[in-house]
Amino acid sequence: MWGRMREQAGRVVRRARSRDAQAGMSTAEYAVGTIAAAGFAAVLYKIVTSGPVSTAMQGLIERALDAGF
Repeated sequence: MWGRMREQAGRVVRRARSRDAQAGMSTAEYAVGTIAAAGFAAVLYKIVTSGPVSTAMQGLIERALDAGF
């Protein structure tokens, strides 16, 4: 009986240690993901605000607003 209880307690402790060891890793993954998203947003902003794309989007919006229903 005591052997089984000791074994179960050991499993609980190992699981808790495993979760603690991974806690910093998830924070680092979020940091890398945030940096990647910010970089992607910067590139997308530069593309969307460029002359040709801006003109094309403006034309598209004007055609959509002038469309007859």
